[in-house]
Amino acid sequence: MNANSATTASARAKFIRDSLPPGGLFAGQQWRTSPAPFPLGPDLAKEVETLGRVLLQFYRAVNLLYRRSVDGKSPAWIAQLLDQGKPAELIALQRHPAFKSETPRVIRPDLLLTEDGFAISELDSVPGGIGLTHWLNQAHTAAANQIDPGQPPAILGGANGMRDGFAGIFGNAPKVHLVVSEESASYRPEMEWLAKKLGGDRFAVRDSHFTDFADGDAVYRFFELFDLANVPSSGAIFERATAKQIRLTPPPKPIFEEKLLFALLWNRNLREFWRQELGEGFLNRLLKVVPRTWVLDPTPLPPQAGYPGLELTDWTQLKSLSQREREIILKVSGFHETAWGARSVHLGSDLSIAEWSVAVDQALASFPTSPHILQRFHRPRVVDSSYVEPSDGRIIGMPGRVRLCPYYFVHGEGDAARPTLGGALATIVPADKKIVHGMTDAILAPCSV
Repeated sequence: MNANSATTASARAKFIRDSLPPGGLFAGQQWRTSPAPFPLGPDLAKEVETLGRVLLQFYRAVNLLYRRSVDGKSPAWIAQLLDQGKPAELIALQRHPAFKSETPRVIRPDLLLTEDGFAISELDSVPGGIGLTHWLNQAHTAAANQIDPGQPPAILGGANGMRDGFAGIFGNAPKVHLVVSEESASYRPEMEWLAKKLGGDRFAVRDSHFTDFADGDAVYRFFELFDLANVPSSGAIFERATAKQIRLTPPPKPIFEEKLLFALLWNRNLREFWRQELGEGFLNRLLKVVPRTWVLDPTPLPPQAGYPGLELTDWTQLKSLSQREREIILKVSGFHETAWGARSVHLGSDLSIAEWSVAVDQALASFPTSPHILQRFHRPRVVDSSYVEPSDGRIIGMPGRVRLCPYYFVHGEGDAARPTLGGALATIVPADKKIVHGMTDAILAPCSV
């Protein structure tokens, strides 16, 4: 980078930092500022843009599979597995006719950039980062227009794609209440900023005690279903939603918060179902990017049987795998306080045999209440990136590993509903980090084509 380019990049980064809202966007969180959006090649950008249709159809198929299992039209073990560890009240809500066809209206996959393209490590139906990504899209667009107008970035989703995409999921509801729990409090600043951008007369952030909803209002559930005991207003919200007095998204259906959905996708017994409901093209596309996934069910296998794709006949044999063989991720499936933010993620090759053995034993022991999954680890490739040192404006190069988080917003009703890409957030961590997630030394940037 020559001196002029470095000066321009430093000026863009300063403009972006200076445009940060006074209260910030994440409580107590910081990140490194990139002087430019993270660029995607045209092929990758097209794949990301069209992925939303595939994921929405996957959610619809999951919903149908669960209902068919409950009704006895598909194997009973599917609903039993997905309901495992859930309170009876939540299971009843999940099966309520009011939510029969409801799927999340915000879909956010975690895409790890690999040597072969990308791998979807998981799906998040209650994602943070919506306000942050909207701010990044706007700030980088404004910085380019202000500092370097001859090179406007082609931001994925456009400068206002996140704002318009999010607003569109609530239809014509006169008031939209964004109910943020204490568990999700670190995301409250970004949601408050977003609500102001959307119009404070219609959008408002509420705490977990708010119940003053009017008929026809919409509620955005920014709290996890495992945390209902700490959300006093949840009962009133669900009661009014089941009576169709308010519009609620995401629906109170814990199936969409389970990571073991990927294990069902890979289950050979269900292959014909997925082929029928997804179509051959969508199914093959998912199998290409979803890592092989298994549920750690301690039920013994017959002595002549084994787990497909693994040279194992008993899950305890995981403990004897060599470090090279342990290129696998172990994590809780969902409905647990450690099921988000990479808090339950164990990378086998990164642990000692003793540590790995403890993680395996704990996962097997917790199966009745908190099933865990095992997933092939697709190591993210190293990319060149850079950030600006705030103290002196220097451009510092940083080899990093990347997670892309595209946000798809589902607009419309029933079979006519369609997903729209609002934007995509790139999280770039130093190359020596094996698991990519938000951290202080990570670069956060919007994606561009």
